[in-house]
Amino acid sequence: MIISGILMLCSGSTFAQEILTLEKALEIAYQQSPSIIQSKMSLEQSELALIQQKASLKSQFSLNLSPFQYTRSTSFDEYNTQWYTRKSMSSGLDFRISQPIKWTDGTVTLSNSFNWQDDDNQSFGAKSTSFSNNLSLNLEQPIFTYNKTKMQLKRLEFNLEKAKIQYALAQLNIEKNVTSAFYGVYQSYKRLVTAREAFQSQKQNYEVIKNKVDQGLIAPEELFQAEVTLATNENSLADTETSYENTKDQFKQTLGLPLDIDISILPNIQIDSVHVDVNQAVKYALTQRMEIRQQQIAIEEGIFSLIEAKDNNKFKGSISARVGLMGQGDKFNGAFSKPDDNETIGITLTVPIWDWGARKANIRSTELSNENTEISNEEERKSIMLDVRQVCRELPKLLRQIEIARQTVKNAERTYDINVEKYRSGNLTGMELKNQQTQLTDAKNSLTDAIISYKLKLLDLKIQTLWDYQNNKSYLPVDLLK
Repeated sequence: MIISGILMLCSGSTFAQEILTLEKALEIAYQQSPSIIQSKMSLEQSELALIQQKASLKSQFSLNLSPFQYTRSTSFDEYNTQWYTRKSMSSGLDFRISQPIKWTDGTVTLSNSFNWQDDDNQSFGAKSTSFSNNLSLNLEQPIFTYNKTKMQLKRLEFNLEKAKIQYALAQLNIEKNVTSAFYGVYQSYKRLVTAREAFQSQKQNYEVIKNKVDQGLIAPEELFQAEVTLATNENSLADTETSYENTKDQFKQTLGLPLDIDISILPNIQIDSVHVDVNQAVKYALTQRMEIRQQQIAIEEGIFSLIEAKDNNKFKGSISARVGLMGQGDKFNGAFSKPDDNETIGITLTVPIWDWGARKANIRSTELSNENTEISNEEERKSIMLDVRQVCRELPKLLRQIEIARQTVKNAERTYDINVEKYRSGNLTGMELKNQQTQLTDAKNSLTDAIISYKLKLLDLKIQTLWDYQNNKSYLPVDLLK
């Protein structure tokens, strides 16, 4: 049964309204929610950090220029016990190509430096001009240690994946909050409708009783009771209208809409009965829930931390190798005509001797942290299983409550109609009719509450399992998590 339609949810306003379906409300929230915007910014930051790291693994080109430098200095020669003046002019450039080696964590650098220098020692009359060119290939390679480059790259990939998960979770949280607020507006509106119906019904009853009292058909005391009941219903209507307006304002705040615009909602409160297999629902949850992946990432990051802890104060070293050609002369061609071979190779070792147990304590602390993360992962899985099983048990109960509430409303309406006739004929007191009106109001409100509870519980199941049972498809944001 579809109990839906365009609900112009306003209380006498003559201004144009913004009609919102649940889908449109969610679309607005996804665009304007501060939490979504912040999560999206964090996601973009993680993407840029990974792009930066990958770019740093490519060949880096640099050129350093020193177009001209002039120096004039006066110094004292202690051996000859006299002062001398020296003038120097120079120019040079240095071109480098540096290539990080991802697989070994080393770096290969090809460099070429060209320099010109002119010296003039005025005191001794010495003057010289020189040109030099230095072409070299350098290798820096760490040994007996872990690959920092690959670990840093993997950490940035994890950060990006965590940012995507956080963004997806923020979307799910927005959907849950907006849907709850959306049906909160509907719930408040239905209470307003019920309060209006009660007020109008009591107003008609009051007119009937007033006419009978004027005709002397019933005692004046019944009119007094009718006046009290009418005033009570009028006050209840005013309270309900205030509550409804407050609920709409809160909903607008949730969506990020201006508070001065008027809105109405177009809810779909069709009750879709879905069959849920508990074991299959648990399987969906354990396979697709992003919180589990977050815990798995935390475990892998813990392994990285343990590798770092074991590498601290540990025997390790590095290899440095350099081969090159060095040419020089007093003319430009001399820098290239007869270059000399230059080779350098060396090994540097770091051997820790005693650290007073600092490394051992750091390793054990990291191991305990990793064990704690693994326990949290197991508890997270248990908590997910528990929540899914509870939701699956709640759904059939809520469906039964809806059917009972519908029947209760029908019975309350029939009973109230019968008692209204008794009241107007003088066979029922005003207090007894008021009690019947209260029962009818409570029955209608209970039906609304039961429908909303079922809708929200069905959404909770979708979020808990990341499976859309109404459309029978996965609700995992695959495109986002790629």
